[in-house]
Amino acid sequence: MRSGLPKYVAVTRLAELTVAKLAGIDFETVVAPAMGGLVIGQEIARQADKRYIFLEKQEGYLALRRGFKIKEGEKVVITEDVVTRGGRVEEALQIVRDLGGVPVAVTVLVDRSGGAPDFGTPFLSLVAMTFPTYPDDELPEELASIPITKPGS
Repeated sequence: MRSGLPKYVAVTRLAELTVAKLAGIDFETVVAPAMGGLVIGQEIARQADKRYIFLEKQEGYLALRRGFKIKEGEKVVITEDVVTRGGRVEEALQIVRDLGGVPVAVTVLVDRSGGAPDFGTPFLSLVAMTFPTYPDDELPEELASIPITKPGS
């Protein structure tokens, strides 16, 4: 804790900013895909006084487990920490729709997609960042010498 403040203060502030962006959007539940969206999703739900549930991996795919249910017509916000290609958000949206829920917004802390993805619902991010990408055979020389690593999620 370099600043001397507890770590949760940053999460609290990020959730405040996200809840402000959700002003005017009617929702009942916040759904977060594990792992990245868990902490921010819970804090958004707490501040908005809404129900919170999460999706977790089961055999490589997201699933609603632990007795969580989504009722027919339930208005849901999907919350993630970072979106790059949007695959996990798409998977979460499909689960919510398959269970009869109605996605009303997607929120993320960081949009790395290079342009707002079309999730068929409002897409709200706190910050957008873009990074160049290259085909394997067209890497700049300064990057080609760096070993490729996959940090995981």
